Amino acid sequence: MLDIALVRKDPDAVRDSLRRRGADTGMVDRVLAVDERWRALTTEVEQLKARKNAVSESIPQRKKAGEDTAPVVLEMRQLGDRIKLLESDADAAAEERQALVEVIPNLPHESVPDGADDAANIEVRRGGEIRAYDFTPLPHWEVGERLGIIDFSRATKLTGSRFIVMKGLGARLERALISFFLDVHTRERGYTEFLTPFMVNRDSLFGTGQLPRFEEDLFKCQVDPPYYLIPTAEVPLTNLHRDEILEADALPLHYTAYSPCFRSEAGAAGRDTRGLVRVHQFDKVELVKFCKPEDSYDELETMVADAEQLLVRLEIPYRVVSVCLGDLGFTPSKKYDLEIWAPGQNRWIEISSCSNCTDFQARRANIKFRRQPKGKPEYLHTLNGSGLAVGRTIAALLENFQQADGSVTLPAALAPYMGVDRIPAGGVS
Repeated sequence: MLDIALVRKDPDAVRDSLRRRGADTGMVDRVLAVDERWRALTTEVEQLKARKNAVSESIPQRKKAGEDTAPVVLEMRQLGDRIKLLESDADAAAEERQALVEVIPNLPHESVPDGADDAANIEVRRGGEIRAYDFTPLPHWEVGERLGIIDFSRATKLTGSRFIVMKGLGARLERALISFFLDVHTRERGYTEFLTPFMVNRDSLFGTGQLPRFEEDLFKCQVDPPYYLIPTAEVPLTNLHRDEILEADALPLHYTAYSPCFRSEAGAAGRDTRGLVRVHQFDKVELVKFCKPEDSYDELETMVADAEQLLVRLEIPYRVVSVCLGDLGFTPSKKYDLEIWAPGQNRWIEISSCSNCTDFQARRANIKFRRQPKGKPEYLHTLNGSGLAVGRTIAALLENFQQADGSVTLPAALAPYMGVDRIPAGGVS
């Protein structure tokens, strides 16, 4: 959420940000108009209260002097009623202003490329080697079904479309990747591991920016008050420190967690309907950071490197792209995507997004820090990224390491977790 003081001080910068995003610049004018009404009402309330206090304090002296104070007392009662009415109007204006500010996206960093959609994202670097095949590589869903490790039809029977059942070495591969990711992040990269609830309340989703704007993308439990299935562990991890003030010497904090993720994909009709890329439930290991504002862009670069290291060890060809304004999303100020090469589909597929949300989430979730023990609290910066999406990693492994005989070899990094170095054609448990 943007600071209202920033909108007042530099509305042109906010308008320019919205214009570059292709968003409605009129939001700024509506916020300023309501804010002006709120300030006028607040000023009038303060003036009337000052007058009421001054006159009320003079009533005892007036009585002592023999003056008839009944008209003054009546006037003060009427003035009190007027103040209550104006305070109610001011509260309503403040709520309206808050609702307007809540739907303004974060201001992008100056380095974010212009562009309307992901076609304008800029490639930063590549890693790994794209393999040459002496046969036509298959998409991962065909590879997985032929190996007998993925069952889409039974998942549809159990629940519906866009769900999956992993079987035998497929289920073991899912579990192995989760453990591998967490071990690298915690033992080598300095992250603290958490296991959080997989359901959260409205306040948590507001804090990270999913509510109120993106409710249709969430799965909501029919209880009162409602719980929501988490779309990513970013939500509970970030909200661990909601309404808290941290000390500067505790920063930065680097957190990681495995969780299943639940997404309705309401805005993705017709996209990636086959396979593991866009499903309603998937596993992911998430990375979240809390840091001082001056450190957040350096922390973003190291977060990208943390996710990137996993792809290097898994020997999966990938690229890092700087995400353009039209593809940036609501909360980030700057974002990188890591994309894996899918030879069976002849395209790049996102496997991780790493975002610097600056103080945008911290303002919504009220997360602050003190530079000195008795210093004034400031909003810190939050970052989040995938480290990595498990289903998409499996898709990358099946497509990149498929062999002509129908088997799939596995990278050496997974040997301690899998106990095998190959998923044979025909499959084994």
